[in-house]
Amino acid sequence: RLHFRGSSFVFSTAAQQRSTGDECGPEDPHDEAKHPLSERALEHKAIKLEEQVRDLTERYRKALADSENVRRRTQKFVEDAKLFGIQSFCRDLVEVADILEKTAESAAGEAEPSNPNPTLKKIYEGLSLIEAKLQSVFAKHGLQKMNPVGGKYDPYDHEIVCHVPAEGMQPGTIALVTQDGYKLHGRTIRHALVGVAVESQE
Repeated sequence: RLHFRGSSFVFSTAAQQRSTGDECGPEDPHDEAKHPLSERALEHKAIKLEEQVRDLTERYRKALADSENVRRRTQKFVEDAKLFGIQSFCRDLVEVADILEKTAESAAGEAEPSNPNPTLKKIYEGLSLIEAKLQSVFAKHGLQKMNPVGGKYDPYDHEIVCHVPAEGMQPGTIALVTQDGYKLHGRTIRHALVGVAVESQE
């Protein structure tokens, strides 16, 4: 009887504790207070993450744009190197063209109909063919002689060496060329030496 009564006493005491709420179970009222706080913390964290994503996206876009600009500049540099890599060589070669042209003009003056020398005539014809072929090679590689006579003076293409009276020409236009100018793919590699027409002052 004592054992039964003791067991009953233990059972009833445990039941009483559960009913009076002496022991805190999983439904602790403090959890309800913590729950809204954790939601606010999560929201704050989410906002921060969104800001970081926006910042990283913006940085990525800038890096992509910078990379594209570098690629374009590099490509332009390579293309220019291909086009203008022979620029220095062309400057030297046009001096040879000058000599050839002057020699051909001199031979033409000597090989007039009044002078029946066949050898001189053949030399002139040969020089004329070489000159034509040289200009053809120049054109093939984008090197062109300027023809500025009658056009307006342009300081980017021409260099004034003298002034001549404007006889039947507009002042400021080019009346004569003392040395040919050349362009390589549209870029001036040697200025033309020119005489510009000016109004005569009486």
